[in-house]
Amino acid sequence: MAEEIRNDYEVSSEGAVRHWPVPYARMTDVTPTPTQPARLTGITAGSNVCGTVLSIDPSDSIAVVDFTCGMVYLHEVRNVLTYAAAVEDTWGVINIGQRIYYDGSATMPAGTKLSLSPLDNTGAANDLYGTAVYSGRVTYPLGTAGVASTQEVPVMQRGAGA
Repeated sequence: MAEEIRNDYEVSSEGAVRHWPVPYARMTDVTPTPTQPARLTGITAGSNVCGTVLSIDPSDSIAVVDFTCGMVYLHEVRNVLTYAAAVEDTWGVINIGQRIYYDGSATMPAGTKLSLSPLDNTGAANDLYGTAVYSGRVTYPLGTAGVASTQEVPVMQRGAGA
């Protein structure tokens, strides 16, 4: 068989950008908001793919979500570390390299979906969303140990394919 160059695929030296349309019904937050974190619902807690909502189309209940591994977005992050009896129990500072989780806890402030806690307020595993990274827009550390707060943090998302 003769060798031939295939031309039915795309290649990028910058890596794949993953902007996927997702039905609202497949997302944890079924009323997604552009610029907010998103998580697909899956079978295994703690292993669902997460990204950032780019746009929504309410007419067909589809959101376009950026699942690109390594993309950096500013997100609100709660500094909660642990929960006890279903409420926030301990809080820490947010620093470069800190793991950030998609936290489905009912106790999270409105509009906040990310925290430092690997477990939600029911003890279920939170999905790893990404990592706090350097940005000239913030000065680390953020927040105060032992004091609950929500901070704007540049987060490099784990995305799909990580």
